[in-house]
Amino acid sequence: MHGQDTPHRGETEARIAVVTDSAAGFPPAWLEPGGAAQAIRVLGLPVLVGTDILTGEHDDVAAPLMLALAAGSDVRTSRPSPGQFDRTYGELADQGFDGVVSVHLSGLLSGTVDAARMAAARAALPVEVIDTRTAGMAQGRAALAALDAVKSGAELQSAAAAAAMTARASSLYFYVPSMEQLRRGGRITAAVGWLGTLLSVRVILHVRSGALVPLERMRSAERGLQRLEELVVADAAGRSGGVDLTVHHFGNEDEGLALARRLETVTGAASVSTAPCPAVLAAHAGLGVVAVTVSSSTPRAR
Repeated sequence: MHGQDTPHRGETEARIAVVTDSAAGFPPAWLEPGGAAQAIRVLGLPVLVGTDILTGEHDDVAAPLMLALAAGSDVRTSRPSPGQFDRTYGELADQGFDGVVSVHLSGLLSGTVDAARMAAARAALPVEVIDTRTAGMAQGRAALAALDAVKSGAELQSAAAAAAMTARASSLYFYVPSMEQLRRGGRITAAVGWLGTLLSVRVILHVRSGALVPLERMRSAERGLQRLEELVVADAAGRSGGVDLTVHHFGNEDEGLALARRLETVTGAASVSTAPCPAVLAAHAGLGVVAVTVSSSTPRAR
């Protein structure tokens, strides 16, 4: 977890904390001191590898998760307990915060937002829980929007509205080289008829209205990544003003970095960042996943 360092303001102004979960997928450096997301409290989402529970992010989870996926081991995910949110909200109340904006992974992909709501109902301070209906840095940008609003002096409701608006205006696309891990995790139930038995095909998925839905399928990895790029470029071109992009990768950093460089050249985006795919998403998407988030540009991202 990362503590919240709020700039000192007038004694009469509310102190609002921002909480999210590790599905936000922030680039690791953004969570370090001085980083863009340092002031956001991040709750780890559990990833279960066999009987082991991994609750961190990045190097401490990525290596064992990659090994487990490569070996075809049993990999599952779980929501954090309401008690974890109870502790977090309680700590923030003890630290003198007046309210919390809690920004989370889509409720159609995880029970995380339900756990947050349970804890919010009994918290000692007001908590606005936002179901972003998305994941990855589309979720992360929503949390950053709330933080920017707070630092501009916004009250709780306004900061929560900024997060919700940013989430609604963001897109998330996945290139998945194999549907096998999604099948194992039960995340493609609605797409089984569309896929038939071709679980080895490469697929482009999209988060729509909070759910993971298939867009297109293709036979080659080259075409899959090319089509992902085309979709992102079209999305970015259809927005007024600048856009911020984040490329997520897992087990294929070189592919992710190459795609980010191409997108930077082609889209002229305000920012193109890269980050490992959040472990809770990689656990279902599998090795070789490449995901891209598209968000309208914010001052913080620039």
